[in-house]
Amino acid sequence: MELTPLENWLPTNNKPLLIAGPCSAETEEQVRETTDQLAATGKVSAFRAGIWKPRTRPGAFEGIGEEGLPWLIAAGKKHNLPVTAEVANTQHVDIALKAGVDVLWVGARTTVNPFSVQEIADALKGVDIPVMVKNPVNPDIGLWVGALERFHRSGITKLAAIHRGFSPIEKTPFRNAPMWRIAIDLKRKIPGIPMICDPSHIAGDRTLISAISQRALDLDMQGLMIETHRDPDNAWTDAKQQVTPAALEMIVDSLVIRESQISDPAFENVLEQLRQDIDLIDERIIQILAERMKLVEQIGNYKRDNGVTILQVQRWDEILSKRTQLGTALNLKKEFVKKMLELVHSESIRKQNEIMNAKTEVTK
Repeated sequence: MELTPLENWLPTNNKPLLIAGPCSAETEEQVRETTDQLAATGKVSAFRAGIWKPRTRPGAFEGIGEEGLPWLIAAGKKHNLPVTAEVANTQHVDIALKAGVDVLWVGARTTVNPFSVQEIADALKGVDIPVMVKNPVNPDIGLWVGALERFHRSGITKLAAIHRGFSPIEKTPFRNAPMWRIAIDLKRKIPGIPMICDPSHIAGDRTLISAISQRALDLDMQGLMIETHRDPDNAWTDAKQQVTPAALEMIVDSLVIRESQISDPAFENVLEQLRQDIDLIDERIIQILAERMKLVEQIGNYKRDNGVTILQVQRWDEILSKRTQLGTALNLKKEFVKKMLELVHSESIRKQNEIMNAKTEVTK
């Protein structure tokens, strides 16, 4: 996928790249004051605000609508800040383009629907405007990749992905589970795609924003989108996850900015040696796993020939207990060892089941 570099369509003088503004545009005064305070920090590269707000249930504030767009444009022009807003349908696209919005973004509830994404992509054919695509609500990387591909096929090369976390099945400390691995996999599937993290929606709580932001930067994400409001506690939407411009400045100042690469031969030599050591260990791990699976096949054949079931719960409990104790003693996290064992055990069960079924087919 051929993409226009991020620095060609969004100012990146500040590190990290920062997109900030309220969850929702509420009043002209609120937009103006928030932007004034953000500009005074000198940290912000673009201004954001929700104009149309897709709510889970009707009756909640669903955005000020078209009326609020001139407020954003005026605030952006005053401080020479590009303005970005969310669009969820072709009508939004038409209104936003006519108003002069500089960058569009597609929200998580829209990304999950290929029909909606395609309609928006079709509406943008022949339009030279940047588009940022949030991950879908559910952890489906295919939908995220597909949405970006739809826009690219419509001629949009100024593309970025926004990682805002995924709806968790189980309760977590976050509003939306980060599932960092999915964001990393997206960067592997679409090399060169700029990745911007939205700590506000991952956190759901302003006290977690700093830690999430640091993690995102440490994973080499190019920027942050943080919801910022002049008076967060009285915000009309998502009050708990918004910060004041002053708090935002403190968060940004506390972040440690690391380089993804440095031109230091001594550093590169040491790093390369350590990577080679890891490669050798990985090869040993894979060889050992292959040897283990050969033993699993022998066990499967032996159980089959003696009419024994595949799973013995007592044996599995014993393995889980002893191996996690060993892992803990070797300074490995218990949860990591448990997940690794469960994955290996799942493959062992699959192999033994395959052996059992093969015998059944022969018997038939």
